[in-house]
Amino acid sequence: MAVPGSLRRQPANRGLVSHCTHHHIVVFLLTFFSYSLLHASRKTFSNVKVSISSQWTPSCLNSTAPELRPYELWNSSHLFPNAEEATLFLGTLDTIFLFSYAVGLFVSGIVGDRLNLRWVLSFGMCSSALVVFSFGTLTEWLHFYNKWFYCCLWVVNGLLQSTGWPCVVAVMGNWFGKAGRGFVFGLWSACASVGNILGAFLASCVLKYGYEYAFLVTASVQFAGGVIVFFGLLTSPKEVGLPELGADEDEVSVEEDANRPLMGSDDVDDDDRNYSIQAADNDNEPKAIGFFQACCLPGVVLYSLAYACLKLVNYSFFFWLPFYLSNNFGWKEAEADQLSIWYDVGGIIGGTIQGLISDVLQKRAPVLAVSLLFAVGSLFGYSRSPNSKPINAVIMAITGFFIGGPSNMISSAISADLGRQDVVKGSSEALATVTGIVDGTGSIGAAVGQYLVSLIQENLGWMWVFYFFILMTSSTILFISPLIVREIRMLLHERSLRMLAE
Repeated sequence: MAVPGSLRRQPANRGLVSHCTHHHIVVFLLTFFSYSLLHASRKTFSNVKVSISSQWTPSCLNSTAPELRPYELWNSSHLFPNAEEATLFLGTLDTIFLFSYAVGLFVSGIVGDRLNLRWVLSFGMCSSALVVFSFGTLTEWLHFYNKWFYCCLWVVNGLLQSTGWPCVVAVMGNWFGKAGRGFVFGLWSACASVGNILGAFLASCVLKYGYEYAFLVTASVQFAGGVIVFFGLLTSPKEVGLPELGADEDEVSVEEDANRPLMGSDDVDDDDRNYSIQAADNDNEPKAIGFFQACCLPGVVLYSLAYACLKLVNYSFFFWLPFYLSNNFGWKEAEADQLSIWYDVGGIIGGTIQGLISDVLQKRAPVLAVSLLFAVGSLFGYSRSPNSKPINAVIMAITGFFIGGPSNMISSAISADLGRQDVVKGSSEALATVTGIVDGTGSIGAAVGQYLVSLIQENLGWMWVFYFFILMTSSTILFISPLIVREIRMLLHERSLRMLAE
């Protein structure tokens, strides 16, 4: 008995290998490193929190900046009476950044689907670099310290940085189809972790000269990256005369139905498959779907809520891990910065392996569920890590594997799946909007989380912070549980049909 076309599995790397050109490689690398540079500048701030806190309190004076007159205007760096209040303000800046970043994501996704993605991405990178330079370097050189000025700069930085993720995911979605998407996007989504590693490395190298030089180096590199992106990035295959991704996949689907999205359901009627959320027209250029239409796409709301909980945990490690290592174990700031890299290493490996497994299964939710269950155990174990750097690094990498991996998968491969469902007929004009919704909702959760982490730590201690992380990870599983049940049923149904076919 012949196996139905919907049950034939295309090898995860077949479409990738047969259609990959040097243009695909260039796009992969440019989008990878452009977002890595954006994350490196964010990581710099978290890596120098101890130095900034010392500078803003009476216990430390910076000798690297010139002394300007009048003293009251230019040299009043003592913003806070003690380190505790300075630390609380740093947490407030994290919250401000993430809230503005979340708002910007919703807007940037819509803008990215309507303007040239290359222009939007390049503008965001270069403008954000100038803001980061002003925040960390220029104010220190001029000895100009003002809480409201810092807050305004960080709001602007969040809005500008939000242009990055929706644009790079949309560009990648234009170039790479469903075949191997879990593996390709799993490997590619390591860009955030690579950016964290790069930011930590750059900060630790120049921190001895003053924290302002850490901001100077990362801002300069990011600005140069924005210029390269403007002149070198190709946003879609049609710019070099290659066939559109949707048309190319349709040819494959005639033989093996390989274009059926992972987010689709097997029990959808044929009449429903002909439905499109876009208005029918004869134009070659697809129309961008609206914000509320994108929210109504199957799975978008559930994955957005789940990502809000998961990104809260992931970004808490991102913002607070170096500070936690210094504060809890008494390790030097530079050593804590370098040790925190292992969390990102675990995330890189986790995202790649879990993406590959999801390609083999052609289902994402069950892979996420298993990883998140292990994440609960790894969080509990890391909260009890002894004062040993090797042991701490190993448990940290395991935690990053089970938390960073699912986070990377939701924000990249699953967002691309959601933006290329049957109801939008594979239109690339839904990708940036859907990505902005998922990542924007996640950033709102992360923003709330940064304030809660500082509040819980101050009143209850670090152990209760980890209990809070375990609660949020469990909530992530709860939100995607309907999708987990549905996809497991589909797997069992396909297996039973194969057994009958044999």
